[in-house]
Amino acid sequence: MELSPIVLIAGAVLVAVVLGPWLTRVAARLAARDDTAGAAPVRTAVVTLLLVLLLAGAAALVGARPALVGIGWVAAAAVVLGAVDLASHRLPDRVTYPAAVVCAAALTADAAVLGSWDALVRALLAADVSGGVAALAWLVVPAGLGLGDVKLLALLGLVLGWVGWGALLAGIFLGLVVGSLVSVVLLLTRRAGWRTALPFGPPLLTGAVLALALQGPASLG
Repeated sequence: MELSPIVLIAGAVLVAVVLGPWLTRVAARLAARDDTAGAAPVRTAVVTLLLVLLLAGAAALVGARPALVGIGWVAAAAVVLGAVDLASHRLPDRVTYPAAVVCAAALTADAAVLGSWDALVRALLAADVSGGVAALAWLVVPAGLGLGDVKLLALLGLVLGWVGWGALLAGIFLGLVVGSLVSVVLLLTRRAGWRTALPFGPPLLTGAVLALALQGPASLG
């Protein structure tokens, strides 16, 4: 029996409310590299709200299908990665790698159940292309992009590529735009200088979310 969109989104919101506080603590501990680190109530509320929006959006975009597990996992990982990158300029492999594995497995299951093989192949190709181009950029200008950013771009390529090539291009473009705007604002407000290293993960994640929101509900398989 198919779940109605309202029930599916409500379930996603409930999961987010339950997981939000825990993910906030995970992010705080990864950022501080301290297993005893805690998180302030305000930060917990912000992270939980972001997770609610992301999981509800994923449910609305993907619908009740196996791919939702992978997209939802990446959404939860994105919240943690963004928080850690803002706090310590790192994108931990222990968050990125499991998200990539779970997402790839969920997309494969989706293809096996619903026949969305074209979307799966496109997702894998997009991950290779985005990760490969980012790796090349890292080799040419190591100071401009970190290895964590390279791995994040491959992960985002997997998700955006599953939706479509247009979503991939839009996500990367919007991520660059968001990153540029944030840099300009920080420079104008003198909160950063020309040589200040800024985390690139949050703008990339924001660009991907905006691209998926503009894409609308996915009609795959």
